[in-house]
Amino acid sequence: MMPLPPFQLVQPESLLEAAQALAAANGRGRILSGGTDLLVNMKHQLYPEDSAILISVSDLPELRGIRLAEDGGLEIGAGERLSDIAINPLVVDHASALALACGRVAHPQARNMGTVGGNICLDVRCNFVNRTPAWREALGGCLKADGDLCHVVPKGTRCVAALSGDTVAPLVAMAATARLVGPDEERQVPVADLRTKDGEHPLALRPGEILASIHIPTGSANRKTAYIKWAVRKAVDFPLLSAAIVLDTNPGGTIDLLRIAVGVLGPRPKEIKGLEKYQGKRLNAELAQDIADRAYRQCTPLTNVLYEIAYRRTLLRVLIRRELEGWID
Repeated sequence: MMPLPPFQLVQPESLLEAAQALAAANGRGRILSGGTDLLVNMKHQLYPEDSAILISVSDLPELRGIRLAEDGGLEIGAGERLSDIAINPLVVDHASALALACGRVAHPQARNMGTVGGNICLDVRCNFVNRTPAWREALGGCLKADGDLCHVVPKGTRCVAALSGDTVAPLVAMAATARLVGPDEERQVPVADLRTKDGEHPLALRPGEILASIHIPTGSANRKTAYIKWAVRKAVDFPLLSAAIVLDTNPGGTIDLLRIAVGVLGPRPKEIKGLEKYQGKRLNAELAQDIADRAYRQCTPLTNVLYEIAYRRTLLRVLIRRELEGWID
C-alpha cells in the first residue's frame, strides 16, 4: 500500500472561511470533500510536496441541497453525494442524464463518499501520469508531472490528459451554470467554461474560488436526455468513452434543440458543432445516423486513456446512433 504523505488539515466553519483559507494557502491548498480521487492522487505523489494543505468542506451545509429554483430550473449543492443525486426525484424528473451519470460513477462506496462538485472539478487522468512515482521517473515525467514532454502528442506544448468525470458532459449538454464563491465575491459561469483545454491547469478558477452549486435551466416539456458511458467493466472503471445528449422537440414532434457533449477526449468535454441544422426536422433513422456521423467526424480520441483509438471513435458513433434511434416515435 502507498502511504498518504503528511498534510495540514483546515476545517473552516463557513464557505467564506473556506475560500479565505484556500486563498491564504497561496496555491498550496486543495479542497477536500469526499476525497475519493484527491487522496489517491496524493498517494501517487502527483502534487508538489508543499501542496499539503487540505481544506475540508464536507460538513458545510452551504454546499448541500437539491431544490427547484425560482426560474423553474434545478439547483444542486456541490457537496451533494453522487449516490443521493442519482435517486433524487427532482433530478430524475428534470435532469435524467445527470442522475444516470451519478449512478454510473465508479462503485457504491465511491458514490456514497464522492460529491458532484468533486466530480466536476476532478483532476485529469492519463496513461502516463496516474502511475507510481517510480514509473513516471523511469519514463522521464511529462508536462503534467515531473517533466517537459508530452507522450500523447509528441512535441505538444499543452497537456491533453483526459477529464474522466462522468457528470461534466451532461451538465455541459444541459447548459448548466456553476456558482463560484471566492474570498471577496461570487460569480456565475457556464460549466462548459469551468474546464480549460490545458490538463496541467484544468480548472478556470480564480484564487480562493470554490464551486458552491450548479444550476440546470429548465427544458421543454418534451425534453429527452441521455448519458452514454463505455468502459471495459460496468463498474469501478473511469469512462473510456462518454457522451451526453439533450433533445427538445416541438409539440409537432420536430427538433427544437439538440446538444451533444463528448467526454474523455481531453481536459474538457467537446461540444458537437453544427447541430442547429437539424432544427425543424423530425428524428428518424437516417437523421440519427447523420448526427452520429457528425459526432464521429468531430471527435478524435487520443492515447491518454486505455483502449484502441479507432475502436473508441467508431463506438462513439454507434452508441450515439443507437441512443437517438431509441427516441424515434
